[in-house]
Amino acid sequence: MSTAFDNIISCGAALRNADPLIHCITSPIAINDCANVLLALGARPIMAEHPLEVAGITAISAALSVSLANITDARIESVMTAGAKAHEDGKRSCIDCVGVNCSPLRMDLARRYIQECRPAVIKGNASEIRAIAGAACGVTGIDTAVSDRVSRDNPGSVEAMAGILLDFSKHSGAVVLASGVIDMVSDGKHVWTVENGTPRMGLVTGTGCILSCMTAAYLSVASAPSDAVLYATALLGIAGELAEEACTGPRDAADGLSASARESFAGLGSFHVGLIDALSLTGAKEFAKRARIGLL
Repeated sequence: MSTAFDNIISCGAALRNADPLIHCITSPIAINDCANVLLALGARPIMAEHPLEVAGITAISAALSVSLANITDARIESVMTAGAKAHEDGKRSCIDCVGVNCSPLRMDLARRYIQECRPAVIKGNASEIRAIAGAACGVTGIDTAVSDRVSRDNPGSVEAMAGILLDFSKHSGAVVLASGVIDMVSDGKHVWTVENGTPRMGLVTGTGCILSCMTAAYLSVASAPSDAVLYATALLGIAGELAEEACTGPRDAADGLSASARESFAGLGSFHVGLIDALSLTGAKEFAKRARIGLL
C-alpha cells in the first residue's frame, strides 16, 4: 500500500478517534440522513442554521459543511456568516454548489462564498462544477445534464473534466470534487478518479448532501483536504455497492414469485437503510479491498 493511500485510508480511524463536532448547514430534506450518517462514522453532527447562532456554533465545531440546496433568505445569511467564521478561525469548510447552473441566486452566493470564505473543498455534480468554473454546461435542474456526464462510455469526458478541475482548483485554491458516474477530484496539481458506487444511489434523496457532510467530517482530521475528499467519496460509493448487494438475492419461494423474480432487488427503502448500515460497518480492510481510486 502506498504512502498516499495510507493517508487516505487513515481518515476512517482518525475520525472515530477524534469524535469531532461537525457543523452542517444543509437541505432540510436531507438533515436527518446527514446527521445519522455522521453519527455512524464517528462524528457528532450539529445542524444549526439560525443566522444569530451559526457563528458561535462554527466556533466550537471542527469543520463546516454548507449546501445551496433548498435555499432561503435566512440560510443565505447563515451560510455566509458561518463560512466567514470558519475562515477567520482557520477551520476547513466544504461548499456544495447545488443548482448553481440553473439559478443566478445560487451562482452569486457560491461565488461570494468561494471568494470571501475560502473553502477547502468545492463540490458539485459535473454540470454544477462546469458552471461555477465558467465552462459551458447543460441545464436540467439539479441533475447532471446528459451532455456533461463523465463516464467511460462518453469519449473524452474524463479528459475534458480533468482540465476544468485542474484550472478551477488552481484558481480557487480549493480541492474540487465533481460527482457522478465517475467522481473526479483535483487539488490543482493532480486529478483523481473514484469509480465506486451504483446508479441506485441517485434514486435516494440526499446522497449528495450526505457526501458533503462526510467530506466536512473527514476534513477535520485529514492531513490534506484531498485525502478527506477521496476517502469520503470512495467510502460512500463502497457503501452503495454493499447496500445493493445486501438487497439483491434470492427471495422466499413461498411468496408465489417466479424463479426469475425471486432473484430480485428488495427495494429502495431497504437500500436506503442498507446504505447507512454499510457506512457504519465498513472498516479499513473492506475499504482497501474495494476502493477504486485512480490517479490520471
